[in-house]
Amino acid sequence: MIVNRSSRGVLVCAAVALAGGCALTAGAEAQTPATPKAKKSEAGATHKVAIQVNQNDKALMDLALNNAKNILDYYKAKGETVAIEVVTYGPGLHMLRADTSPVKDRIAPMALENSNLKFIACGNTQANQSKAEGKPVTLLSEAKVMPSGVVRLMELQKQGYAYIRP
Repeated sequence: MIVNRSSRGVLVCAAVALAGGCALTAGAEAQTPATPKAKKSEAGATHKVAIQVNQNDKALMDLALNNAKNILDYYKAKGETVAIEVVTYGPGLHMLRADTSPVKDRIAPMALENSNLKFIACGNTQANQSKAEGKPVTLLSEAKVMPSGVVRLMELQKQGYAYIRP
């Protein structure tokens, strides 16, 4: 019998439901159900996209923002919704740094115009850069810090997000 990842997930959920149990995630979120709940703005999203930025390169950052804008515009024209997370880590964190971002002037208006567009910063990278520079690394107000950028990408893929690496 061939079982793809989606079918396997359905089978596991069905087994858990029949057993009367509730699957739990590990770690700090051990008290929440394994099935992720989308925020209200993302709940009705027909499409979901994760965009990775891991290089300190203005051209790559502009490309990532252009990709996000094109995706948003495309689905808006079709009357469909899309949730997008731009996930930064490693040298790509500079995209969301208040002191070094070469694209900060584009991020604020994009975030204001699109409630389903999120900018995610890797907490590990922020801590490592702070330590290396001997000062706190301040991020743009639009950035949301997650413990690990790479783990966030894994979680998003598990939730069915398409993965884009410009």
